[in-house]
Amino acid sequence: MNSKGRFVVLEGIDGAGTTTHVARLAERLRASRVPVRATREPSDGPVGTLVRQVLTGRVVVPGGRAPGWSTMALLFAADRMDHVGSEIDPFIAEGGVVVSDRYDASSLAYQSVSSGAEAKEAVEWIRSLNRYVRRPDLTIVLDVSPETAAERRRHRGEPVQLYEQNEIQRALAAFYKDLNKHMPKDRIVVVDAAGPVEVVHGRIWDAYERG
Repeated sequence: MNSKGRFVVLEGIDGAGTTTHVARLAERLRASRVPVRATREPSDGPVGTLVRQVLTGRVVVPGGRAPGWSTMALLFAADRMDHVGSEIDPFIAEGGVVVSDRYDASSLAYQSVSSGAEAKEAVEWIRSLNRYVRRPDLTIVLDVSPETAAERRRHRGEPVQLYEQNEIQRALAAFYKDLNKHMPKDRIVVVDAAGPVEVVHGRIWDAYERG
């Protein structure tokens, strides 16, 4: 790790294991005496809290529907700016490693898929919304089949969130497989996320060490 710290992001469809493996990676880094902060998006800040309420259906627009994809993209971008300024940048400036469960690749994937026929234009617009935020030093995509991810979500026993319909997840899986095309300047590594947790963690650790 250099003196300026490091910013690592884990991405993938719902049920890929990003939350589990952010915790595992952070735990291993702490065991190696590396200063590390595990975080997530939507964040725990004020805008992120609102976004989580939208995702779980506790906040809706008039008529009882969820906000449109462009509104969600703006909310996520606002949360990200706050997240970077209040949590990510200060910790990295102290030489620490920040490991985030999702970042702007999720916005590109989820909001562009939700936009339907406007997907290409949505990607460009969302990229422009996020052009001033810190770039990750490494993005690790957890690649798992939509069927496996759906089974994992069922075992969680939680209410279905906004983007967890199977057809959306299949489109998201395809988008993530092609993420390098949408973020060509970023360092992106795709990791097979099928199999036992410890096996997948080993693959993620190898990707982390390679940088």
